[in-house]
Amino acid sequence: MTQPDPQLDEFLQRLGEAQAKLDAGFTHLPPSPAPALGEDAAAILSEAAERLHDNDPYFHPLYAGQMLKPPHPIARAAYAMAMSINPNNHALDGGRASSAMEFEAVDALAKMFGWPQHLGHLTSSGTFANLEALWVAGQLHPTRAIAASDQAHYTHTRISGVLGLPFVAIRTDNTGRMDLDALEHALKTHDIGTVVATLGTTAVGAVDPLDRILTLQQKYHFRIHADAAYGGYFTLARNLSPEARAAFNAIPRADSLVVDPHKHGLQPYGCGCILFRNPAVGRFYKHDSPFTYFTSKELHLGQISLECSRAGASAVALWATQRLLPYTEGGEFARGLEAGREAALALHRTLAADPRFLLPIAPPTLDILFWVPRANTLAESSARSQAIFDEARRRDLYLALATLPARFFPPETWPHDIPSRADEAVTCLRSVMMKPEHLTWQQEIARRLDAATAAVLAIPFGVNTP
Repeated sequence: MTQPDPQLDEFLQRLGEAQAKLDAGFTHLPPSPAPALGEDAAAILSEAAERLHDNDPYFHPLYAGQMLKPPHPIARAAYAMAMSINPNNHALDGGRASSAMEFEAVDALAKMFGWPQHLGHLTSSGTFANLEALWVAGQLHPTRAIAASDQAHYTHTRISGVLGLPFVAIRTDNTGRMDLDALEHALKTHDIGTVVATLGTTAVGAVDPLDRILTLQQKYHFRIHADAAYGGYFTLARNLSPEARAAFNAIPRADSLVVDPHKHGLQPYGCGCILFRNPAVGRFYKHDSPFTYFTSKELHLGQISLECSRAGASAVALWATQRLLPYTEGGEFARGLEAGREAALALHRTLAADPRFLLPIAPPTLDILFWVPRANTLAESSARSQAIFDEARRRDLYLALATLPARFFPPETWPHDIPSRADEAVTCLRSVMMKPEHLTWQQEIARRLDAATAAVLAIPFGVNTP
């Protein structure tokens, strides 16, 4: 028999109360009942629930693989409630209330980054937000190249191709951050109009030195776009390294910025955000479409967005979450970010003491860490990573795999001639400790990882490896 779930009961109660309050605002209208969900619908929903079992438990602390963080219950409830109206934030006519809430929610994000003046809006994804940033960059600097590190998200290469702009990949250093000597060489040899600084790379969570990139900007006169889709919210964290803190402190001087509330912001997919420091770039969005339904004379979000239809429910969910968990240093929301970083550092210390593993040159910058099993060759190490990954899943521990340069690891830790082939790739085990609960679960995660590793290598932790 299914056990009662007090949290689910409370969630449904609060949602029901809010839905009744929303419905009461429209009781003056003639009845227009929605289609009923009868027995056939119940059977279909039951089948859908069964099919959704074919997912990993993304909501659970034992899931520490990809960048998947469960939305806060208030975000789920606010989204579900707003969907009964299904507002479209492309125009005020499609969602006056949700558009106003979007302006407020985006303003809260801009203030978090130290931008009292800005132009911005929510998007359906970080990819689309980055597209808008680079589109504006291309409008300002036609034909000039986009530069990003070789660890930046692959969408920057794709977006540059879509926009017809050249793309220059900048080598990273051995910690995964953009190499500034390589960047300056590229600035001297290419016509670069925009440099993308990634604040939290997808694979390893590295933070490009934005503060030092700004120094080069004064000399070479390029735009700076901060891709903080993953790591942006860590601007609130008080437990960053000095280098990372310096990069986040430099955000107010970037020209544009992307952050994804559907990552660390506790929102349902998809919810990204694009911000421009100079509101004057809004002139590039102007259009006059006679077939749209813009009857309001007020500024609407469709006038500052490349996207058309967008879910107003996303704005309602983000707004509600911000009201419950404000973006304040030391507040509950910020402490959740700090807990994730502490969890990553704690697991890193555990792995560092385990002779079966090799750890990278740098400890976790945010809440992502990676490591590899020791082996005589890169191919053997990669195979062991895959085997441990599979064995961990059988023990309900969900990790991820990442293919990374061998140079990210200290050369003296590799046997034989591997240091001479440092640019070759190795498959690593990777963990994203982004749930606050990971701090209290990291010992259980380590225990299951130990058991999975022992099963693969037949060597438990504490026994000398050959």
